[in-house]
This record gives sequence, structure tokens and C-alpha cells, in this order.
Amino acid sequence: MLFDDNIGFTTYGIPQELFSGLMPDNITITSPKEGFMRGNMYEKEFKPYKNYTYKILKPTNKRNELLMEIMMYDFAVNDLNLSLDLHPDDENLFKAFKKYMALAYEKEMEYIKTYGPLQLDEVSATKYNWLDDPWPWNDTEEAKYV
Repeated sequence: MLFDDNIGFTTYGIPQELFSGLMPDNITITSPKEGFMRGNMYEKEFKPYKNYTYKILKPTNKRNELLMEIMMYDFAVNDLNLSLDLHPDDENLFKAFKKYMALAYEKEMEYIKTYGPLQLDEVSATKYNWLDDPWPWNDTEEAKYV
């Protein structure tokens, strides 16, 4: 597809039927955990390569469990956002999107209160705690995500 300033995106002679049916009308999404593990949120879209499967992640402590939940909900929000760009009128997708946005926010606030900031703009007003250990790339039992 190319962009035309007057009419937006255009297919320039590519048959329109190639673009219809890319996503089914009744999109079935999977759980955020399952979607995060396999790389997409759509029940019918996961097609493993040969006999390979994804690795099941098992957090070793409460901090890692909370980080995984944050990443899982953030992934779900991003993946659903892409689908909503194509299907803005899908009420079920939008409800799931809002639900996972709220859960992601809730888990992020829980993490910040317990372990400190995830991003620089979350540094507390009373103390510059951005440099508090451990950082994700430190090879300790507390942080093994990078």
C-alpha cells in the first residue's frame, strides 16, 4: 500500500479481496498470560513452528511475579491496540483493552509502592530512589529478566 495525500492509503490496483478477511469478525482472544508466552493474544492465530513450543515462565519470587504480570498486561494492551486500529467498532476487543489497561495500571502501582519506580517519572517526591538496587540486568536472584 502507498499513501496518497488526497485519499490516504491506497492499494493501487491490488485486488481489495486480498485485504478482507485478514482478521475474523469474531475475534477470540486468549488470556494475557497465554498471549504473553506465545507472542499473540488471538486464539486462532498461534501456529507453532514444527513441534516447538514456547517456554513457560515461572517467577521465583513475588517481585518477579509482579514484574511478569505488568509485562503480561502491557503486552495484552499493545496487542489489542493493534487490533483496535483495524477493528475500532469491536466492542469485545475494546472491553478487554480497557480491562487490561486498568489491571496493568493496578499492578504498576502495586510494584511502585512495594519496590520503587519502574520509570524515571515515578521517582518519589521525598527521595531520589531511581538508583536503588537491584536493576533488572544485575545477575541476582531478585532480577533475572534481562
